[in-house]
Order: sequence, then C-alpha cells, then structure tokens
Amino acid sequence: MKYCSTCGHPVEQRIPEGDNRHRFVCTSCGTIHYQNPRIVAGTVPVWNGQILLCRRAIEPRYGYWTLPAGYMENAETTVEAAQRETLEEALAEVNIEGLYSIIDVPHINQVHMFYRATLKDGRFGAGEESLETRLFALDDIPWDEISFPTVRKTLELFLEDLKNDSFGVHVSDIRHPMAATRSKHDL
Repeated sequence: MKYCSTCGHPVEQRIPEGDNRHRFVCTSCGTIHYQNPRIVAGTVPVWNGQILLCRRAIEPRYGYWTLPAGYMENAETTVEAAQRETLEEALAEVNIEGLYSIIDVPHINQVHMFYRATLKDGRFGAGEESLETRLFALDDIPWDEISFPTVRKTLELFLEDLKNDSFGVHVSDIRHPMAATRSKHDL
C-alpha cells in the first residue's frame, strides 16, 4: 500500500500508539489501514453417497479438482458465502448441514471454512470458474489432482468421519514449511 484510500496522501508502515503490529498509517489524516485475513467459505456437497467436486477454470491451480468455495463478500454470512460459491461454481443449490472444518492458513492470510451440505435436487453443472463438475464415489476421488492442501485435508477428514459415522467440527491450521525454520521475529 502506497496511498491512503481516505485522503490519497502517502502512507508509512509503523506501529500505531496502543497497537503492537506494523500497520499502514496515513502521514496526512492519520487513518490506520488494517489488513486482516480473508475468509474462504465453501461446502462439501454430497448426493447419494458421492462428493461433488469442481475442476478449476481459473488460476491458481487451473485444471485441478476442488470443493466449491471462494472468498466471502461483505454483507453476507459464512453460510450464505458457502451457498453462493457452490451455486456459482457448481450451479448447485445445497442444504447446509453444519460447519465442518475451519483451517487457518496464516502464511497467505486466509481462513478456510467448509460446511457439510447435501444437494437439494441432485442437479449441478459447471459455473464460470469451473471447467467441469462431477460427483465422485469415495474410492474415486482424484487425490493426485486436488487443488489445495485445505481441500485435501477437509476431504480426508470427511472420509474418516464418514467411516466412523460421526461428524464434528475440525479446527486446524496449515503452515508454510518455511515458517517452522523462521523465528517469530522474522514472521
């Protein structure tokens, strides 16, 4: 960030009074510009024992399979975001059955939230951000072509919970491998 979105003057990075982190602060009007993690919301949509996946038509990971998910918009709930993203990417309406996984991804400033869901009528298709969509039997999930670690982790947890016939809410994180070798000061 170089300029203040409030007044257009230059900003500088410093720790504002009463804070403990570097922030962009306007040198003219004093506005503090906070940058916070982005929420990605999606679903694990199921129909007749199969999981609906989307083949990505956008970068990153073009051509790889993913659960329908995307960035939450202002003025919507996480449930609304998950339903909207499922409709946009898979042309599918879903009944939300409950929060399933929350995965923090601090090295890219994101939090991924997936909800268990059932297709309302079994209908789906490929939205603008999907090359294709397909229902996969549990044994046929294309593990070598899964787009993101959060999607892989959520699917692995889902299959394990399905085997145990017990679904809870899973909270975890995925950290960048280099983060383990850096000191807290370097992050």
